[in-house]
Amino acid sequence: MAVPDTRELRVLLARYADARITLARREDPAVRRELERVSGALCAMTGTRAVEDALPAADRLLAVAATRRRPVAGTVAGAVAGSVAGTVAGGAVPAGPEDVVPAA
Repeated sequence: MAVPDTRELRVLLARYADARITLARREDPAVRRELERVSGALCAMTGTRAVEDALPAADRLLAVAATRRRPVAGTVAGAVAGSVAGTVAGGAVPAGPEDVVPAA
């Protein structure tokens, strides 16, 4: 399965939460339909059949995507991050990805 765009996934999760909160306050047929649409989209995006499975799957996908965005030593992104971190840290070049300080 292809990894979905994290921004789109976060938007769907926010829409799902918003619809659930609204329905907890008051019943609204339009919001109920929105919840059904968003639930279906979350299932499709995560490769699941039930929203109860889609929510934790979305969390896992976002966690994996977050680890992939970290610069890795030996890559151009890692070298750039290392030089920035080294400059900020007083010239020390990080030994590995655990030593890289994320740029603000």
